[in-house]
Amino acid sequence: MREATMKSKEELVSHIQGKLNESSSSVIVEYRGLSVQKVTELRKLLREENVEFKVYKNTMVTRAAEAAGYNDLSEYLTGPNAIAFSDDAVAPSRILAKFAKRNKQLVLKGGVVEGKVVDSETLKSLSTLPNREGMLSMLLSVLQAPVRNFAATVKAVADQKGEAPSEDTAEAQAEEAKVETKEEVKEETAEPAVEA
Repeated sequence: MREATMKSKEELVSHIQGKLNESSSSVIVEYRGLSVQKVTELRKLLREENVEFKVYKNTMVTRAAEAAGYNDLSEYLTGPNAIAFSDDAVAPSRILAKFAKRNKQLVLKGGVVEGKVVDSETLKSLSTLPNREGMLSMLLSVLQAPVRNFAATVKAVADQKGEAPSEDTAEAQAEEAKVETKEEVKEETAEPAVEA
């Protein structure tokens, strides 16, 4: 019986270690005082952005963190904790920090982001960044600005020469440029094909 228990604990430590290593972000929070209803609400918010929220014994997480090379993580492993794991480096911090503003019982403690142990202040700074779609939208806007400026310049030059293209033509050219820019962004951000 004791041997089975030891094996089970070893498997759990190995599982947690894998989660810490594979996730872009692992955020530790203390949830003491949150009602079951609030924890359920938080889990729903996290699940909507593919963030896994787990509760493990601190001793198991400490062993896993040490095995993964995150020895500094142990200072955050006191009290009733939960860990949010995600492939998105920003999502857990953003969701948890927003939830903590409305629910003071939830406390961001620390975690691992992109392979580095970070404190609560770093997590709060990360929480102000937009999600992946927001960042791509900002990038697209930046890429479209020269196209819009170019279209406006062409129209201004044409207006000066008295050869102003119709408004429909100018809009069509600008729309065509936007589509080309969006396709370029999609190509640049597309995941590389995995060779078999």
